[in-house]
Amino acid sequence: MQGDCAVLNCGGSKLDPHPLYRFPLDEDRCKTWVEKCQRQDLEDASAQELYRYYRVCGKHFETASVDGDDDSKTLKDDAIPTIFEAQSQPPTGRAKRSTDTTATDGLQNKGRKKMKKSPAEAGGEGETDVPEEEKHKEHLKSLFEILVLLAEQNIPPSGISVHDPESNKINTFNALLEYRMSCGAGALNAANDQNDESCTPAQLNRLIEVCEKSVRSKLVEEVNENGFFSLITDDLVKISGLWYLPVFLRYVTQSNVQCERFAGFLSFEDEESVLAERLLSELINDWGLKMEQCRGQAHSFPSIHFRKMKSFAAKLLEKFPSAVPAVKSSCNINMLLAASAPLSGVQLVMGTFKKIEMFFSNCPSLHSELDHVISVFFPDKEEKANELKEISRTVWTRRPDAFEVAMEMFEALLLFMDSVHDNEDLKWSDQVTHNALEISKALADFEFITSLVVLKNVMSLTRAFGKNLQGKSTDTFFAANSLNAVIHSLKEVSDNIDVYHEFWIDEAVNIAATLEIPVKVPRCFLRKYQLDSGSVRPEGYYKDHLSAPLLKHVISELSELFSEDHLNALRCLTLVPAVVEQQKTSEHVEDYMQVYKNDLPNVGSLSAELHCWWVKWSKRGKGEAFPCSLEETLLLADVKFFPNMLAVLRLVGTLPTLALEDSHDPVLKRFEVYMKNTPDAFKSRSLAFLTLNNDICSDLDSMVDLYITTYPADQSES
Repeated sequence: MQGDCAVLNCGGSKLDPHPLYRFPLDEDRCKTWVEKCQRQDLEDASAQELYRYYRVCGKHFETASVDGDDDSKTLKDDAIPTIFEAQSQPPTGRAKRSTDTTATDGLQNKGRKKMKKSPAEAGGEGETDVPEEEKHKEHLKSLFEILVLLAEQNIPPSGISVHDPESNKINTFNALLEYRMSCGAGALNAANDQNDESCTPAQLNRLIEVCEKSVRSKLVEEVNENGFFSLITDDLVKISGLWYLPVFLRYVTQSNVQCERFAGFLSFEDEESVLAERLLSELINDWGLKMEQCRGQAHSFPSIHFRKMKSFAAKLLEKFPSAVPAVKSSCNINMLLAASAPLSGVQLVMGTFKKIEMFFSNCPSLHSELDHVISVFFPDKEEKANELKEISRTVWTRRPDAFEVAMEMFEALLLFMDSVHDNEDLKWSDQVTHNALEISKALADFEFITSLVVLKNVMSLTRAFGKNLQGKSTDTFFAANSLNAVIHSLKEVSDNIDVYHEFWIDEAVNIAATLEIPVKVPRCFLRKYQLDSGSVRPEGYYKDHLSAPLLKHVISELSELFSEDHLNALRCLTLVPAVVEQQKTSEHVEDYMQVYKNDLPNVGSLSAELHCWWVKWSKRGKGEAFPCSLEETLLLADVKFFPNMLAVLRLVGTLPTLALEDSHDPVLKRFEVYMKNTPDAFKSRSLAFLTLNNDICSDLDSMVDLYITTYPADQSES
C-alpha cells in the first residue's frame, strides 16, 4: 500500500533509497500505470483511491521522467513506469477476464468494489495443504469483505431476519455468509465445519470495531500527512438513546484540492466539567489527530447543549490557540445566531420552523393546498403570490431571509394550518391534522409574533453580511472587511433600543389585532414569578426579555466568531487573482498574512514574493481570464513557484467558513441523508462511519492484521 511498491513482484518500500511516487489523478494515465504494474486486482479501483493508497518506486522510471536533484525528486506530468525486471514485464494486452461468474459475484457487483475469492476460497485451485494460521487469516479476510460490502450499501449487518425475528444467528451478515458458503467459499466452509456459527454476534461486533479503527487510522494518517486541518462538528444526534457529536475534518491534499471527511462520533454524555477534556483526549490519544496542526474550528450551538459546546470550543482554543473559532459554511449566519440565542421567544420561533419543515416534508401534497391559500391572500398581486408559492416549496425555513419570508406569508400560513386542522373534506390523516393544530397554536401566540418581528428586524442588519460570507471569494473578502460596519449598526440599535423596540412592538400588536390574537405576556413567565397578568406590561417585558438581550447576543457572537485572526485569515483571499485585480494596492496584505507567520516556509522572503505575486496578477492581459476562486488559484500550475503564497492559500483552504466548490464530495449532505433515511433501530455509529468512508475500506490485509493483534485469543480458538 502506501509504504510498498505496487508493481507485481517488486519488493520496493519506503525503506529503500528509491522514492515512492503516488499514482496520478488523471484517469487515463492511472489506467496505464495499473497495466504497467500488472495489477489486475486494481483495475476497478478509482484514480482517487489509487492516488491515496498506492505507490510506485523510483526504480521503475527512466531518468528522463524525473525532475529535481537527489534531495527532491518529482515526476514529470507525463511520466509512466517503463523499467521492470524480466520476470515482471507487463503483457502486451490487458489480461482477459474470466467470464464465469457466480451468483455471489452478481450481488457483489452492486457495490463499487468486488469481493474476490481468496486463494483458500477458490475450490480446487492451488495447494490444499494450507497452514492453520493462513486459513484463519483468509477466513477473517472473507468476513471483512462481507462487512465492507454491507457498509458500502448502508445495510445494517446485524439486521434481524424477517424469517426469524427472535434469532440472533440469522441476521443480514450471516445470511450473506451462508449464501457465499453455498457458492463454494472454501475458507468460510472450513470455518463453518469447525463452528456451529460462522460469525457470532460478539465476533461481529469485534469485526466492526476493528474495521472502524483500521479505516480511521488511515483517514487520520492522510489528514496528518497533508499538514493543517480544521475541526468541524455538526448538530448532536441520538443513537441508541445516547447523545453523540459528529466530527468532520477539512484539509487540503498534496494535490492542492480541498477535502472534507467524516471522522466519526464522540460520546457527549459526560458532565460539563469533564466533557471538554475527555473529548480532546479522544481526538488526540484514541484517534491520533495532531491537534497542534488544527487551524480552525466550527460548531453548532444548540440551545439544549449550548454551555457544553461553548466549553469544548473554549478548551480547544485554550490548549491550541491556532484553532481559530469560525462558522460552518453549510449554516447561514442568521440561522446560527438565532439558534444559539438562549431566549424562550427565539427558541419558540426556531422550534416552530422545524415543525413546519417536517410538516411539509412528510406530506408534499400539502403544498398545493398552501398555493391556493396564498392565491386567496394576494388576489391582486399575482407576481408576489407566485414568488411566495415558489419559495414555499423549498426549505425556506433555512434561508438567510427566513424571518422576512415568514412575515410575508404569516396570515396565509395560519389560515392554511387552521384549514388543514378542520379537515372538512376529510383529505388529511389524523396525524397531519394533529400536527397542523400544534403549528397553528404556536403561530397564534403573541410571543411567537413578537419574536418573529424582532428577529426579522435585527437579522436584517446581518443578512447581507451572511450572504456574502457564503458567496465567491470576492464576496467573502468583502464580507470580512464589512463586519465592523455591521457590528457598529447593531450597537447603534442597541444604544437606542427604546426607540426601535417601540416600532417593533407596534408592528407585532397590529398583526395580532388583525388576527384577533390577544396581546399578553407568556403564561410561563407569570407562573414562574407568581405574577398577575396585569402587573407586567407586554412592551416592557418583550424589551427586557427579547429585544435587548437578542441584540446583545448577536453582537457578542459575531465578535467571538469573527475574531481579528479569523478576519485576517479571510482577508488573505486577496491573494486570489480576481481579488488582486480589484484591489488598487497591496497595502496591509502582508499584515493579514501574519496570522500564519509561524506556518510559512520562508518568512524572510515574504515581502519580495508578495510583490512578485501582485505584479503578476494586478493587470489582466487582453482576452486573459483570471482565476476567481480559491480552488482555481490552488490548482494554478505556477503557484508552486510562490511557496509562501501557496502555504497561505492552503491554510485558508482549511477554514470551515469557506463554502466548498460544487465539484467536491458533499460529505455533510451525505451524512444528513444517512441520519434521515436510516431507521432509528438500525442507526449505528460504526456503520455510518464506514458507509461515509467506503473508499478507504479497501485494505483488508491491514484489518486482518489489526484483528489478530487485538484479539489473539480468536486465533487460538480457531
